[in-house]
Amino acid sequence: MNIAILGAGAYGLALALAFQKNKNKICVWSKFKDEIEDLEKLHYTNKLPGIKIPTSFNFTNNMEQCVLDSNIIVIAVPIIAVKDTINELKKYITKKQHICITSKGIEQKTNMFATDIVKKHINTTNVAVLSGPSFAIDVAADVPIGLSIASKNKNSIEIIKQALESDCIKLRISKDPIGLEICGAIKNVIAIASGMINGMGLPESTQAFLITESIHDIKYLIQQLGGNKKTILSFAGVGDLFLTCTSSKSRNYTLGKMIGEKKTKEEIDNYINNTTIEGLYTLKSIYSLVKKNDINIPIINTIYSIIFNNEDCEKLKKFLIVKD
Repeated sequence: MNIAILGAGAYGLALALAFQKNKNKICVWSKFKDEIEDLEKLHYTNKLPGIKIPTSFNFTNNMEQCVLDSNIIVIAVPIIAVKDTINELKKYITKKQHICITSKGIEQKTNMFATDIVKKHINTTNVAVLSGPSFAIDVAADVPIGLSIASKNKNSIEIIKQALESDCIKLRISKDPIGLEICGAIKNVIAIASGMINGMGLPESTQAFLITESIHDIKYLIQQLGGNKKTILSFAGVGDLFLTCTSSKSRNYTLGKMIGEKKTKEEIDNYINNTTIEGLYTLKSIYSLVKKNDINIPIINTIYSIIFNNEDCEKLKKFLIVKD
């Protein structure tokens, strides 16, 4: 098959490697000219240390060229860039092509998930969501990975499974795209709080406390927004939450740890300005979303007040132990 990867970040390139393993033809698009030029010249990126990018990959800044004749179009840009990417894609996409969304988060101002943005701008039902516990470097290293794939379209699921599933990647099918997207968005926010716990010098027992409490809140949020609460038990739910909330590979976790350690404002701002931290962007979105829908998610309110109202991290510790 022909696979178009829209987004040349670490995860997009890692997925390109995973698709290429099944002898699919890969084209990677980025709007950044220097990014494409470096990949073409070096076939290496420090976003994936130690990983060689195959010379068989095609790289381009021309989206029309990239998606032409593609069977699957993978959306692998940050949520903040999804709208612009989809607005460009709609000029070229055909009814036979399938969209695979890996972007996680909620667009600010509109409170829309990536599938909402796609459906608003492109008249297609060939849309699937791919999510689960998988750091880009691990996908690229070809180690065993479990992912969830959800769509209302069985054909999209089968096409993507055929192209991606391998001896190292297992895909479990879900009928709950919204549930997967909620899990994929909120886990980055909870990871910031988990990092704070570590940064304050609290042990793994307290992190487990936070994660377990968060599972209940996420399950409730999924149900309130029309998803299936059982989705929390999937790779995209508990699996991704556990991974992101316990590993220093997570940029969201690292930010939280810096806040918990009371690093200087200059140090924290420098990290934020030089790193893509999806949870920070999503925190504003999900805070607005739950307020708009009158949904009470206390953990979100607590994290928001620490990050954006400059309240002390001790508030998180007190929140956890408060009696229901």
